[in-house]
Amino acid sequence: MFKIQGSSPASSEIRTPRVRFTELSAGYPGRPVLRQLDAEIPALAITALVGPNGSGKSTLLGVIAGVIHPTSGRLHHAGDRPPAFVPQRSAVTDALPLTVRQTVEMGRWCDRGPWRRLTRQDHATVDRAMERLGITDLATRQLGELSGGQRQRALIAQGLAQESDLLLLDEPTTGLDPEARDRIAALLAELVAEGRTVVQATHDLEAARSADACLLLRDGQLAGQGHPERLLTDSTLAQIWQPV
Repeated sequence: MFKIQGSSPASSEIRTPRVRFTELSAGYPGRPVLRQLDAEIPALAITALVGPNGSGKSTLLGVIAGVIHPTSGRLHHAGDRPPAFVPQRSAVTDALPLTVRQTVEMGRWCDRGPWRRLTRQDHATVDRAMERLGITDLATRQLGELSGGQRQRALIAQGLAQESDLLLLDEPTTGLDPEARDRIAALLAELVAEGRTVVQATHDLEAARSADACLLLRDGQLAGQGHPERLLTDSTLAQIWQPV
């Protein structure tokens, strides 16, 4: 398995790790996915997880989020609050009759629990998240009625409502039109400037190339890590996507 260490003179400053994992392995019953990963997620930066389908991107996000437990290895978080995890919008069922506002309010459950009434401060936090994503006018709409871009913005607003300094997103721009992609990319850059760390699994190479750091995954292993300028070359990507 080839490995690439990439760095760029333009981004040579040392960043404090927000997340560090060593010899990390994880998967599902009878199906190992991640194998012996050693890497760091820099704080106050956007890190892109890049790789083919089945390479382990979503599983790694799940491990960092705490919803998937490692089978071996070590995972260290430098922050005090749990990460905010935004799944793929296709993973969110339409069966539950949730409005957009109710969906965003679920982001406050991490502090209140699902059965306690939200406080005035909680409602203000939800209002800010919805306003920031431009979905205030969609508050009473059913989540299942929304377009792909609208639904994605509602899920990201839910993540923002958790008020975590670490935001994890699984394919946040897949299937969106260019305007929606640009809007989300601008928001993520703003969040980093405000002191948050963002990790996104993505097939969007344009989004990956605009990130501050990149982890390349292939067949559950780390194929490379560093700055996208050095990692996301035509020759490297051809090797990553060639049949195993």
